Amino acid sequence: MNDHQSSAPGQQAPLSLREIRSFFVGGTIRRVQGLPIEQRRFAQNGPVRNIDPNGDHLCGQMYVQAYLQAHPTRRVPLLLWHGGGMTGANWETTPDGRPGWLTHFLRAGFDVYVSDAVERGRAGWARWPDIYAEPPLHRTLDEGWDMFRIGPREGYASAASERRAHAGQQFPVDEFDTFAAQWVPRWADHEAMTLAAYDALLLQIGTCVVLGHSQGGGFALEAVRRRPHQVAAVVAVEPSGAPQTPHAQDLSPLPAHLYVWGDRIADHPIWQRYRANVDAHAAALQAAGGRADVLDLPHEGIRGNSHFPMMDR
Repeated sequence: MNDHQSSAPGQQAPLSLREIRSFFVGGTIRRVQGLPIEQRRFAQNGPVRNIDPNGDHLCGQMYVQAYLQAHPTRRVPLLLWHGGGMTGANWETTPDGRPGWLTHFLRAGFDVYVSDAVERGRAGWARWPDIYAEPPLHRTLDEGWDMFRIGPREGYASAASERRAHAGQQFPVDEFDTFAAQWVPRWADHEAMTLAAYDALLLQIGTCVVLGHSQGGGFALEAVRRRPHQVAAVVAVEPSGAPQTPHAQDLSPLPAHLYVWGDRIADHPIWQRYRANVDAHAAALQAAGGRADVLDLPHEGIRGNSHFPMMDR
């Protein structure tokens, strides 16, 4: 049975995909020289052998997984871009086991491309400080609890039973540690390298809709500014940044934008600054005659959303 056949009442028909495939885009070769030869054992119970780190290294590539419909019903594909310190796993399944937005968009008839951005997940890392200038940043659960607006910073505790979430929180709080298991290291100041990979992806896919979350939302807003004729529309879910837009005429050819915001932003000083920057971008686009819609979920009566609405109940 596929999506074009009937299913029993209360049941959804199985997805019907013609192909699931993966590929890499972007990347450049960097040569490393002058490092000492190391002696390491890699295989269990195997011998120690020489490892020479000198030579060419590929870095800056991005991993993409494509879910292609047997019978797509949407004119253009959808690209899902995750946020900082995250991977494409954000879209696949919620921490408490519900279907993720990937499944919902597939059922809506889209071909969907899910990325692991540069330095994240299956995109891989590079050496530091030989290629990456700085060591990676590792997010603590304490920071995530606060920055993702799960609960107040003082409400976090190592013991899950002692944590205090915001009242009415729609994130599955009991599975916060399950969510934290998918966080990955991140590096600062890699915007140019990451944007180059997103540029390569847009060139390869062609006309598409881009949906970006958090840092990925900021990358989406910048990518569509750079390549407006390859993006049919952009959805920025709680973007943490937006391009500087001093000239309204630079915004006039841009496609439709939708900005989506969750709850308790006004209570969080950092998110207040993030949103002010993005609201200025939306206002500039509107002033230039562009389509820029702002969906404020609490204003629409949908309350309790965290920074991760794709995981909220």
